[in-house]
Amino acid sequence: MKHFILASLVAGALALPAHAADYTIMAPAAPGGGWDQTARSLQTALQEEGISGNVQVVNVPGAGGTIGIAQFASQQKGNPNALIVGGYVMVGAILTNQSPVTLKDVTPIARLTGEYEAIVVPASSEIQSIDQLVEALKKDPGAVSWAGGSAGGTDHIAVGLLAKAAGVDPTKINYIAYSGGGEALAAILGSQVTAGVSSYGEFEAQVKAGTLRLLAVSSEERMEGVDAPTLKEAGYDVVLQNWRMVAAAPGLSDEQKAAVLADIEKLAKSPTWQETLKTKNWADTYLAGDAFDAQLAKDISATETILKDIGLVK
Repeated sequence: MKHFILASLVAGALALPAHAADYTIMAPAAPGGGWDQTARSLQTALQEEGISGNVQVVNVPGAGGTIGIAQFASQQKGNPNALIVGGYVMVGAILTNQSPVTLKDVTPIARLTGEYEAIVVPASSEIQSIDQLVEALKKDPGAVSWAGGSAGGTDHIAVGLLAKAAGVDPTKINYIAYSGGGEALAAILGSQVTAGVSSYGEFEAQVKAGTLRLLAVSSEERMEGVDAPTLKEAGYDVVLQNWRMVAAAPGLSDEQKAAVLADIEKLAKSPTWQETLKTKNWADTYLAGDAFDAQLAKDISATETILKDIGLVK
């Protein structure tokens, strides 16, 4: 009888699912920003869907994510339970900061979300349209000041691409980088700058409240529920999306990488994550594995080209 009970217990244990990984996710930015929101949304969805039993988020801000990724790459090598959030801003920051640690030093897993850029002016501005703003830019590039995020990030790239599309020397743009979205927003609302550029979600509340005027967005087609033309529609061939990704530690085995990929794929398809995308107004841009690696290489090459045009990379 004892042997039967023991055999039954062993069989039962073998039938149980493997213990879910307890992940620690690094957000290489201060609390409250896009990467932090992404990390904490991942934390919630992984736990609520039972994909991971316990998920911790740590913040390591500075230099467009390059401080965080350097720490992550050196301290988490071979750790299958460590994840880091990043994105397009990090691609530019690595190039402009000449960071010795790059995305080649981690294990990219998947692109998760995307947000399009929006160009705004304060409601009190005389500028009523994107064409009027571009005319002012053509007349005197230095007289038009732009508030946005870190130098070399998506916001800066958006202004550089617009200048290039309008026939203006991108190295002449007067771009003022702010470390936080709140500081940039205060500068725009206070008319300390001509215009502002950031992800649409950063400006949505002020646009709806009527304190900011939305001139254009950087999507391929008009955004649903957003009353503004695309840059392309306005005659400027610029389409740009600020995407966000998740990566794992360097030095993982094929089996460890496959396990992380499987967990992130479950997350991406889960009801909790899909509801998060709707709530946050994030586009579902899920792309994983080899396909993401190939797209990432293209994005890095294209970013290097525009940053050279702007004069931030030699």
